[in-house]
Amino acid sequence: MTYRVCFVCTGNICRSPMAEAVFRAHVAEAGLDGLVQVDSAGTDGWHDGEGADPRTMAVLEENGHSLDHTARRFDPSWFARLDLVIALDAGHLRTLRRLAPTERDADKVRLLRSYDPAADHGDLDVPDPYYGGADGFEECLEMVEAASAGLLAAVREQVRGRAA
Repeated sequence: MTYRVCFVCTGNICRSPMAEAVFRAHVAEAGLDGLVQVDSAGTDGWHDGEGADPRTMAVLEENGHSLDHTARRFDPSWFARLDLVIALDAGHLRTLRRLAPTERDADKVRLLRSYDPAADHGDLDVPDPYYGGADGFEECLEMVEAASAGLLAAVREQVRGRAA
């Protein structure tokens, strides 16, 4: 049975596609690509049908990641098929939990940086790099990478639990 993870930011062109690409690479490296499905979406539909921000793509490519991406809006009906919904900031977390049709679905929503043991747990947001320069996209990538190992460990544990 496939374990499904969806990363969610606002427009699905910067942070969430970056997290999708990085985490998908970690899943593949761990040999779990046949067991874990990774995708992304946005809380708003402003960029539906568009590709990822060129700055996101540049930072990913510079760091050895690839991504074929089309932005889309998160649909609350997806909760039924998703195992984990990863919010990139506290605003997304609140929105997603409010959209969740059940309490069980709301419990599927987590903040990405909660998986980074070195993160300041008073501020777990991945800042939106959209209105800034390339350094904001690089900082975003660093935060995503820092949380990916912890997230992978948590997902691996869930996948093992299903196999048992």
